[in-house]
Amino acid sequence: MATMTTKETTRPLPPANTMFAAFRRSDGSFDGVFYTGVRTTGIFCRPSCRAKKPRRENVQFFPSVSDALFAGYRACKRCHPLAATGDHPGWVKRLLATVERREGSRLLDKELKTMQIDPARARRYFQDRFGMTFQAYSRSRRMGAALSQLRLGLSLDDTAAESGYESLSGFRDAFSKVFGTPPGKAEQAQPISLSWVETPLGPMIAGARDGKLVLFEFTNRRMIEAQLEILKRRLKAPFVAGETPVVDTLRRELTEYFAGRLERFTMPLDAPGTPFEESVWTELLKIPFGETRSYQDLAKKVGEPGAARAVGRANGMNRIAIVIPCHRVVNKGGQLGGYGGGLWRKHALLHLERTRQPISAR
Repeated sequence: MATMTTKETTRPLPPANTMFAAFRRSDGSFDGVFYTGVRTTGIFCRPSCRAKKPRRENVQFFPSVSDALFAGYRACKRCHPLAATGDHPGWVKRLLATVERREGSRLLDKELKTMQIDPARARRYFQDRFGMTFQAYSRSRRMGAALSQLRLGLSLDDTAAESGYESLSGFRDAFSKVFGTPPGKAEQAQPISLSWVETPLGPMIAGARDGKLVLFEFTNRRMIEAQLEILKRRLKAPFVAGETPVVDTLRRELTEYFAGRLERFTMPLDAPGTPFEESVWTELLKIPFGETRSYQDLAKKVGEPGAARAVGRANGMNRIAIVIPCHRVVNKGGQLGGYGGGLWRKHALLHLERTRQPISAR
């Protein structure tokens, strides 16, 4: 049984071979059970889709629309997976069309009201149908447009076409909204090169600059856009899409880590923050593989025994997940506490480190 996880709950799915066979034969009886992402096109479909079927190695499965969207996929225009559980009322169709037309840019509550749409109603509808609020849906489309470029590794022209843009200018605008710089400015001095990294816990973005890892985050983390903005400001550098030796090393070491064979990552890091944040992150790197510390323990380590809450905030601001092991910090009573990537991921990482049992690919 393949196990997929969304938010903080685990959802069992049929075996991967069963899902692929259903997708190959366009079996509508599996609609709503899973969604299929096609890596070569950046599109996700419902099982009944009649489009040409890809090879098995180019397919990955998702338990929900939100998982597929936050992995950087966009909805298929043939099988309409966003409407897989039935047609949408007129006001929702109008809202979806507006999001696509504006390339995912945020629609404020006052704008929804101008469209005669109650923001609370939109929030509830999207939460019920798609497993996320309307604003989270808009954010996923905003991120997905740019993440598609990272995942597909295509040329600028091909990426714009595959991302559904009729012009390069439209794609450049969408990319710039997320990353703050046009995608063609790779010649700028010491940019932050962003890469797409597949992991058993879901897709992640890795950022490298000047031979050091500066970013490693889950693509569906709520704070991802804020973290990108903070990093760009602190390093005074633009973002570009591109592979680097640092990320090559990261991928190799992640394979060993998720197999339970690697205890410490070796690539150099650059994690600029406030002096307090940096002191907390330095202590995180000292927590041994397989062990945990409480927020109170860390507060004492940094010389601020009454600053457990501040330690928690600094922990949450860590931009290099897993490598700087903020998942090893728990509440004083041993409860997991919070985690930007979702508590289910924190539980999986701690279980891996305690037992050395490999985490299988999604």
